[in-house]
Amino acid sequence: MSATSDRPAADPLAIAEAWAREGRQVALATVVETWGSAPRPAGSHLVIDADGAFEGSVSGGCVEGAVVGEAAEVIASGEPRLLEFGVADETAWRVGLSCGGRIKVFVEKVA
Repeated sequence: MSATSDRPAADPLAIAEAWAREGRQVALATVVETWGSAPRPAGSHLVIDADGAFEGSVSGGCVEGAVVGEAAEVIASGEPRLLEFGVADETAWRVGLSCGGRIKVFVEKVA
């Protein structure tokens, strides 16, 4: 898995479009809802390719690994998923969302 978060922020939708034009299979993850002390606001994006490369952020690093894993399945199946992570969720603690907030992330394949 690789990230390029050390570069200046770029438009995730433009990145998704560019990657798709390159022939890469791409998924787009979008924060659709937040509660409490969520690490990123609604509308934040993460672009993921089938090899696990990604750009952007949906949680400041807290749950990106889990979202990248789910995105691989979305790319393979073509079926979108709605993911939820929160402090009461065992998965969230395991992947690091211990900030006290909750987020919902919609993951879809980019055609």
